[in-house]
Amino acid sequence: MAKVYRPPVTTRGIDPVVAACRADETVDLDDHDPRERFDWHKAQGKADFVTEIAAVSELQRRLFAEEEAALLVVLQATDAGGKDGTIHSVMTGVNPAGIDVNAFGVPTDEELRHDFLWRVHAHTPAKGTIGISNRSHYEDVLVARVKGFAPEPVWRRRYEHLRDFERLLVDEGTRVVKIYLNVSKDEQRERLQDRVDDPDERWKFRSGDLDDRALWNEYRTAFRDSIREATTDDAPWYVVPADRKWVRNLVVARILRHHLEAIDPRYPPAEEGIEGVVVG
Repeated sequence: MAKVYRPPVTTRGIDPVVAACRADETVDLDDHDPRERFDWHKAQGKADFVTEIAAVSELQRRLFAEEEAALLVVLQATDAGGKDGTIHSVMTGVNPAGIDVNAFGVPTDEELRHDFLWRVHAHTPAKGTIGISNRSHYEDVLVARVKGFAPEPVWRRRYEHLRDFERLLVDEGTRVVKIYLNVSKDEQRERLQDRVDDPDERWKFRSGDLDDRALWNEYRTAFRDSIREATTDDAPWYVVPADRKWVRNLVVARILRHHLEAIDPRYPPAEEGIEGVVVG
């Protein structure tokens, strides 16, 4: 039987300033400063990040060896919010054999012929691995809502489906962590402009980004409601300040380390009789 790893109350105590949203509180994104730095200093923060990543890498090796639990990390943000950069930075040094990154974009015709979770469930992490969703099953209460692809009665009932889906994953041995990269509208503008101005980054920009930017307030409301409606003790949401990339990276690394330590993976015992074997 799969082990069930449920976050203890101390999930809020990853760091005195890095805490999960709680199921019993009302989340207001206006209370979260995208430029927050927690009185950290950049040089020390970057040094601390190296320490955190070394710990994450060791824990991931144990997770991969033990093969008894999995970790699903959901990353959500507006365009240019830093999802790709976060994955690149935080997964540095981690064994790629134990990482599965999936990006959920516009559903294909085949995917649209199934329920909205069909394409997601097929990519949940196997035991011993860390799965990262670059966008995720929450697109169906974000984009589908803001763009009008689903009527309100449809997207509103999906919150319950999302909670049940994540409870199923937790009960079967997958720890679920959801991270919203909280970037400001001004910072998004600068990052989008940088993409236009840099020939090597221009491929990332599409004209539709401007259409989505015009819907900033609508997306902000949809993100807020998703966090409010789908924050549970089993699958917590974190609102991470994302204007400063070094702060974002350190916070996310600490979140991953905290949850991997809660899983507490161990190297399996060696085969009996191996000690003292001489390889000729």
